[in-house]
Amino acid sequence: MGEGDLAAVLESLRPAPESGGLADADAEVCARALGVDGVAVSVTFGNGHNELLWSTPGTSTRLEDLQFTLGQGPGPEAAASGTAVSVPDLAREPADRWPVLLPEALALGIRAVFCLPLRVGSACLGALTLQRATAGPAQEEPLPDAWIVTHALSAALIQDGESWEAFGAAEDGSHFYRAAVHQAAGMISVQVGISLAEALIRLRAYAFRQGRPLNEVADDVVARRVRFHQDDGDEPGVRGRRKD
Repeated sequence: MGEGDLAAVLESLRPAPESGGLADADAEVCARALGVDGVAVSVTFGNGHNELLWSTPGTSTRLEDLQFTLGQGPGPEAAASGTAVSVPDLAREPADRWPVLLPEALALGIRAVFCLPLRVGSACLGALTLQRATAGPAQEEPLPDAWIVTHALSAALIQDGESWEAFGAAEDGSHFYRAAVHQAAGMISVQVGISLAEALIRLRAYAFRQGRPLNEVADDVVARRVRFHQDDGDEPGVRGRRKD
């Protein structure tokens, strides 16, 4: 952990006409500056879409995908409540808090998670998630630094308002990480005759039951290799049918 790394992250996130916001920042440098193994930023847009905007590759990205697929975890909790969620030892967390997520996160090798809300006034844009492979409370020094990063991230997101506005107006959000997921939800909505929200729930459930990444399943739906039907047995819409 070094002050130089933190300064570099903050400089890359500083609102300025020539700044690319999150695109200019290095998530791995941010993780190193904060003394954790990985970081991720997920936000919720005005139209209800949740999007992963920034993360270190590997475990942090997989954790964000898990939380989105399952609809539970410290990140969604922090974003919904607007307050920090600290889990210094996932293995000691009550099993009923996030019953499905906890064993999956532990299987990824994650032992500690710290989520800070991205707040602008009374509004919460999303959450910054820090994860570590070793259990234990966050060290005293990185936490104030992490809050400083959340303020910089919030400012960068507000500065990048044109992208937010474009995503809210776009039907597929084609330039975002979960573009295929939102496209697939739209297709399932038409196939089954249900709302987009219900279609997304069914897509998530199918991906989890299959033990496959949500984006991978969404690609199959968009490519018409998997199709959902109104008569999908006793768990409607969960059993997609894969075409040969």
